[in-house]
Amino acid sequence: MHNLAAYAPFADSGFDELLRGCFRPVRVDKAPATIRMDVVERDNAYVVNAEIPGVAKDDIQVSIEGNQVTIGAEVKREAEARDSGRVLRSERYRGSVYRGFTLPVEIDESASNAKYENGVLELTLVKKAAVAGRKLTVQ
Repeated sequence: MHNLAAYAPFADSGFDELLRGCFRPVRVDKAPATIRMDVVERDNAYVVNAEIPGVAKDDIQVSIEGNQVTIGAEVKREAEARDSGRVLRSERYRGSVYRGFTLPVEIDESASNAKYENGVLELTLVKKAAVAGRKLTVQ
């Protein structure tokens, strides 16, 4: 039987140890997961609770078109003073996030409302009243 060994030219040279730590990223701009939300249907409305932590109320946009809802937010971070030391790792996200979804029925934009508190956006999306069909008289 033959004994095969993997070819590793730098295995015993200490080369790995020499380069260890040289190529660590200092800054990682990591996009957050999508906006997480819960949607509950009530008799006359949908209630949406969407987590958008660390965002100012003025930086949140909600648009409604028929039965389609879009939530968007601009995540801003203040520039940190560089005098405080060397940055070893930065994972906080800066940029835009959004989430869109479709509901089974159209929404009445004028009767709906939004409230933002403690990083949670609460939307109360009132269902449009069903329009009753009308019969036409044939003449």
